[in-house]
Amino acid sequence: QVQLVESGGGLVQAGGSLRLSCAASGRTVSSGAMGWFRQAPGKEREFVATISKSGATTYYTNSVKGRFTISRDNAKNTVYLQMNSLNPDDTAVYYCAAARSPYASNVDGRYDYWGQGTQVTVSS
Repeated sequence: QVQLVESGGGLVQAGGSLRLSCAASGRTVSSGAMGWFRQAPGKEREFVATISKSGATTYYTNSVKGRFTISRDNAKNTVYLQMNSLNPDDTAVYYCAAARSPYASNVDGRYDYWGQGTQVTVSS
């Protein structure tokens, strides 16, 4: 049974930072690509960031480039999303996802396992 557990969400003022963590059990983070997605109220889930199995490739949605950084610590079986310069448009539930494929992808259908999500709220 693969489980992904996100943590690190919360309430932050605009301009602030948060670091989300995604801890995997029943599967090693190093087994495949990992991704972060988010869903704002009344909107569809959208891609945020992805990192390949090797860690050599990362992709970001345009709205977070230069502000968010995805990374992985295979020794801790954890993936992170460092979020800086947050603004109210970043408010959403953030989901961690794991793929069997080693290739980074911005397509949610390419991911096989999902976490329960962690709420991020940015106040203006």
